[in-house]
Amino acid sequence: MSEPVFQIMGTIVVASPMALVAILGLSALLSRPLSERTVSRLTETVVLSTLLPTLVILVMMLASGTRYVPVEWGDWMSIPDAPIHFHWKFVFDRLSIPFLILSCVLCGVVGVFTRRYLHREEGYQRFFLFYSLFFCGMVLSSVGGTIESLFVGWELVGLSSALLVAYFHQRLNPVRNGQRVWSIYRLSDAAFLIAAITMHHLTGEGDFGGLMVSGTWPEGTAAIHPNQAFLVGALLLVAAAGKSALPPFSGWLPRAMEGPTPSSAIFYGALSVHLGVFLLLRVSPIIEASVPLQVLVVAVGVLSAIAGAIMSRVQADIKVSLAYASLTQVGVIVMEIGLGLDYLALIHIIGHACLRTMQLLRAPTLLRDYDAMENALGMRLPVATAFWDSYLSGSARRIYSFGMSRGFMDAALDSWIVRPFVLAFQSFDRMERWTTDRLSKQPSRESDETDLHPEQTRRVA
Repeated sequence: MSEPVFQIMGTIVVASPMALVAILGLSALLSRPLSERTVSRLTETVVLSTLLPTLVILVMMLASGTRYVPVEWGDWMSIPDAPIHFHWKFVFDRLSIPFLILSCVLCGVVGVFTRRYLHREEGYQRFFLFYSLFFCGMVLSSVGGTIESLFVGWELVGLSSALLVAYFHQRLNPVRNGQRVWSIYRLSDAAFLIAAITMHHLTGEGDFGGLMVSGTWPEGTAAIHPNQAFLVGALLLVAAAGKSALPPFSGWLPRAMEGPTPSSAIFYGALSVHLGVFLLLRVSPIIEASVPLQVLVVAVGVLSAIAGAIMSRVQADIKVSLAYASLTQVGVIVMEIGLGLDYLALIHIIGHACLRTMQLLRAPTLLRDYDAMENALGMRLPVATAFWDSYLSGSARRIYSFGMSRGFMDAALDSWIVRPFVLAFQSFDRMERWTTDRLSKQPSRESDETDLHPEQTRRVA
């Protein structure tokens, strides 16, 4: 009797955010904007229609002693004679339900906050369209039972994050920063895809349950060899590092603060920045199967925590300071996962996400709160001066410079990844031009105006 109820409730949980995306997307596509009241009420209804069935599933699982509820939507794509297929499967267990409830609660709070914060803003409905993409992505990522279904949610979260960084598209810097965030997400997504394909070849499927010899999260043990676990786990660690702004990808985190305060709170302080560590929690049996991988995860966590602590203490912008403080805690959570403390890491995610959401939503009123504190004390609070310049020396000055320069991570990515990539493709471009010039016996790419003689350019125009 309970099985059909689980299936119905699980389907409602997944379908509700998709319906919100469809409604707001069609409204924008057909140039039929909805009123602010309609958009906000619709958003609140969908969040509640996702949260309430989740709570029903939780209560039924506790009453029946069930710890694993799969909801199958079947194969949507398969390649004959190949171990690759796209299987829709959603799982409600001890990891997905707490993270899903957290996503619903925080998205609901931010939705209510945004209703007033962006009141009469020109891009009000555009914000909620991106917000709906994000919410749908978080739901799919939270309950994804296969690596491909989780990847769909992962991509929706990345897309909405980059679009909201560039929300104020009339200005140059937000657009550039949005492109930067999207570029770094592409690097992490490439690692994610390679890991997914590897999992399919190793186990014949992308089902996370197929990786377990027995048991469900977190008791299950990996069904693959330790060397294979190291390969898949290292690729997923790179994917998690890009999504959660772990070194060396931390440079995009301050750039993401270009977006509106609600998006900064829900994405880079609460949910999106924790999605990478959620992925590591989901594949924690793989991490525990390889001791070198555990050491690598702990090392990345320690480096992230130290770098975030240094950088957060020297930032002049409150949102950037809070973002790097989030990086510190995310680094500690990664350490906990590497040490096998899965439940502690999950509790840490929930507490930290709630705290950062509150702090970032309060960030715009910081100056007013500061003035109120001074009025209550009846005195001016001390202000930092050039004290640091006279106090710091030697290694301390270098650490301070590291924090002020945000770890030189953007420069490192430009030098070690972007520049070799550009140089390689420029060489390919020259080879292609040389080949086509020899075959056609004339200069190639006449349509490329930047390479044409002015007389040719006028003729093409």
